This record gives sequence, structure tokens and C-alpha cells, in this order.
Amino acid sequence: MRQVLCSTGALIGRPNGRDWRLLADCGEKLRCDGYEFMMYDTWYDQLDQIVPFLHALSLPVVTFHCEKRIGEEISLHGPEGWGEAVRKFEINCQLAAELKAGLMVLHLWDGVTSDRYFDRNLAAYPVLAKIARRYGVRLTVENVVCNQADPKSHWEALLQRYPDVAFTFDTKMAAFHDQLEGMYAPENRRLWDHVAHLHVNDYAGGYMDWARLQTLHLGKGRLNFDRLFAFLREIGYDGDYTVEATSFLPDGVIHWEDLNRSVQRVRDYLK
Repeated sequence: MRQVLCSTGALIGRPNGRDWRLLADCGEKLRCDGYEFMMYDTWYDQLDQIVPFLHALSLPVVTFHCEKRIGEEISLHGPEGWGEAVRKFEINCQLAAELKAGLMVLHLWDGVTSDRYFDRNLAAYPVLAKIARRYGVRLTVENVVCNQADPKSHWEALLQRYPDVAFTFDTKMAAFHDQLEGMYAPENRRLWDHVAHLHVNDYAGGYMDWARLQTLHLGKGRLNFDRLFAFLREIGYDGDYTVEATSFLPDGVIHWEDLNRSVQRVRDYLK
């Protein structure tokens, strides 16, 4: 059954101190089917508090978003310096398993370095995938924005080398590279065969418009979601959807209803 999830990253960020305790309000204020838990790099020394807190809340964590800087660390250091990044990745997998998340979203490349050393990231993938399998977590590579090439070409390289790879498709990131409409073309169906999860976000900028790379609620940007969901019905996509739209302002206050409206809009498309 397809579920509409909320990313905890839509609620928790720097403006509210990345305070994971704010998740205590989710059960009462959010009307989603479950959550995609976003791991932050500042939380490793707090996991002994975070895990029992989440268990006590009984929040259904369906998907786990791996800490983003791991991909960047792999890019920067290469095989000879992967040790710390791989160690952190295993902690993420262990946490995902403890939270009973069946799927993990990975930024295989990320940060300022982005895809500058993509060959290193490509070579690291099977190492990470093996660890994820050991913990019973399905690893997916997100089409993260690039500053050298583009996410679609990197997906193609991954698929060519690792035929069992799975992907998470993010609408905003595809639109940033002007690749959303192109993904509907017949020649890209083979990529969709490997898409296991979707991030449904709006985007208001143009091609590689770094100044407008905000993650927006549905209807707040320029993306044609009618077209997207018609296509997804056509190809029979049956995975889950995560709404990631930033739902806190610079003062850190969470706008719950904005997120609920986006969740409901996705649900309406799935009827």
C-alpha cells in the first residue's frame, strides 16, 4: 500500500536547533502515514537519547535518510580515507534497523565537493550496499543536485555498473537540472524500473538556479504535478512518497498546516 510520509527534516533544522524533541508533537499535529527520519551529523553523540525517545513516541519510521555528509566525505578522501565515512554509514544502517525503517535514502555525492570526484562515489557504492543489506535495509541513491555533471547521467553510470541499484527520485532536484520532463521519455523507463521511493517537492527556480534551490510545498513553485502523477499511474509506480518541503521559518516555528496541506494534496493525487 502506497504511503504518504513526512520528512522529519521538514520540521527540524538549524533555526530550531535541530531539536529532535520537537518530534513529540508529530502524532497530534501531522496527518501523514509515517515518517522519513533525517539523520544529522550533529546527532551521533545523542543517539542513546534519540532512539529510546523515538521508540517511546511509537512514530512509524518507514524510511531513513542517511546523514548527508557521508557522500561528501567519500568524495574528498577516496578509498584510502573512507574508513570514517563507512563507519558513520554503518551507524546510520544500524539506526535504520533499530527504527524498523525498510528503506534508506543516500546522498552518494553531496556538499560543495558534490560530484567532482564521482568515480570515487561510484566505487564506494557496493561497499555501502553490502553494509545496508547486512542490516536488512534497502539502499537507494537519490538524484542529488550536481555542480559538475547531472544526476541522471550518474544514475545511468550506477545502473550500468550495478544492475541491482535502486533509486529515490526527487522532483525538485530533477527540475533544478531541467530533467523532470525528460524523465517521462520512453528511453528513461529503464531508470524508473529502479525507482523505489519518491520525494515530492516543488521548485520555483530555473536551470541550476542555486539562489532558488529551496524545497517548496506543492503549488508554491512551477512544477506540473498533474503531469507527474499521471505518468506515475501510467508506469504503475507503487512505492511510497515523502513530502520534504521546509515547514519552519527563520525563527524556527513549525507551520504544521502547510505540511498537512501538501500531504493531503499528494493523497488526493493517489485516489
